Amino acid sequence: MNEVTKTLELKLVSPNAHKRRKLRETTDAYRAALHAAFDADCSTQSAANDVVVEYDLSGYAKNALKKYVPQLCGGSYDADELHDEHPVRFTNEGVQLDYKPQNTVEWYVKVPHHDDYHLWVPAQPNPEQRSWIEVVFAGDADMGECRLFDRDGEWFLHMVVTREVEERSTDSVSDATPIGVDIGDSALLTVCHRDERGTPTAPTLWNDEGKDVRRLRKKYFTATRRLQERGSERIFESFGDQLWRQIDHILHSVTDAVVEHAASVENPVLVLENLTYIRERMDYGAYMNRRLHGWGFAKMHAQLCYKAAERGIPVETVNPAYTSKSCHVCGETGYRLEQAEFRCTNNECWVSEYQADVNAALNIADRYSSGESRSREHTDGDDSAGDGARLTAPQDSQADGEHQ
Repeated sequence: MNEVTKTLELKLVSPNAHKRRKLRETTDAYRAALHAAFDADCSTQSAANDVVVEYDLSGYAKNALKKYVPQLCGGSYDADELHDEHPVRFTNEGVQLDYKPQNTVEWYVKVPHHDDYHLWVPAQPNPEQRSWIEVVFAGDADMGECRLFDRDGEWFLHMVVTREVEERSTDSVSDATPIGVDIGDSALLTVCHRDERGTPTAPTLWNDEGKDVRRLRKKYFTATRRLQERGSERIFESFGDQLWRQIDHILHSVTDAVVEHAASVENPVLVLENLTYIRERMDYGAYMNRRLHGWGFAKMHAQLCYKAAERGIPVETVNPAYTSKSCHVCGETGYRLEQAEFRCTNNECWVSEYQADVNAALNIADRYSSGESRSREHTDGDDSAGDGARLTAPQDSQADGEHQ
C-alpha cells in the first residue's frame, strides 16, 4: 500500500449575499488575528493563543492559527513579513461534507464561521477529483488542514487529504483487459469486455437495480411534492432521507459487484465515461434531466474509482461522445429505436440489432485500447474546480447554522 496525499479544491457555488458577507467577515478576522500574532512574534502556541483568543473566529480557525504562527515566527518558515492574502486555515475537525444527489449541485460543504455558527454552501469539486471527495465523504481517507480563500471574487476551499492506495499495475495497454462500464437509464450499470480474440464476452447488466432506483426516485418526487404542498417539512426531510438511504444501498451493492467482476479478469482496467462530458450532454428536457441527474452519476463513478483503487485495479476515463450511437463492430453511426435497443445503419455490417447498453460499454472499452483514455490522476494542467461556474444551486432558506 502507498500513502498518497492530495490537495482537493472545491469551488463554492454562487453563495448568496449573506453568505458572502459571513465569509468575508471570517477572512478579515482571521487575517487580523494572524497579523497581530505575527507582529507579537508569537513563537509558541501558548503565546499565539493569548493573542488570537480575542478575535471573533471559530475554534477551528484559532487552533490552526496557534499551530501556524509559531512556524512563521522563527519556525520552519521563518518569514520576514506577511502578505495580505493569506487563506483562512481550519483544523480538520471544522470542515464537513454532505451529499445531496437530488440537487443540481450535489455536494455541500460546512464552513466554520464562529462559535457554533457555520455556513453550509453548495460546492463543486474538480471533476477529476470526485473519487477523492467520495472517499472523504465515506470516511475512508484522512482529512488534514483546510484553507478558505477568494480568487477574483469567487470562493474556494482547499482540503488536504491522505489515503492509502495499492500500487497500480505496470502492465502495458496491450497487456491490459479494458472493461467498459456504461452508466445508463435502462440498466443501472452495464459491464463488458473483449477476450483475447477480440470477441465480446458475456456482459453483465444491472436491470432490476435500475428499475428499483427509478421506482424509489419516482416515489420520492411524488411524495415530497405533496408533503411540501401541505407544509410538512419535517416529514418531508425524514421521508426523503429514508428513500435516499435505500438508493445509496443499491448503488453501493452494484459498484461492489462491478469491482468484484473486474477482479476476476486478468490484468483488468475499468474504463468509465468522463463525468465532465456526461454532464454537458445531459439535455433531454426537464423530465429526463431530472431522471438522469438523479441516477447519481458522480456517486457511482466515485465509488467505482475508490473501490477499484482499494483492489489495485486501474481506472481510466474516456470521452463518452457517441458511444451509445456508434456500432462497436464497424463504427457506423446508428440509432436507438428503443432505450435498450441499438440498430446499425451499415448494411454490410453483421450487426442489425444489439443491446444498446452493451454496445456502449464495448465502445467505452475500445476507446481505451485505441489510446483515447484520459487518466484520472493528472500531474499537470488545470486542476481547479472552474467547471462549477457553469452550475447554479439552490440556496437554503433556513438559518445557515442549520443543515441543508
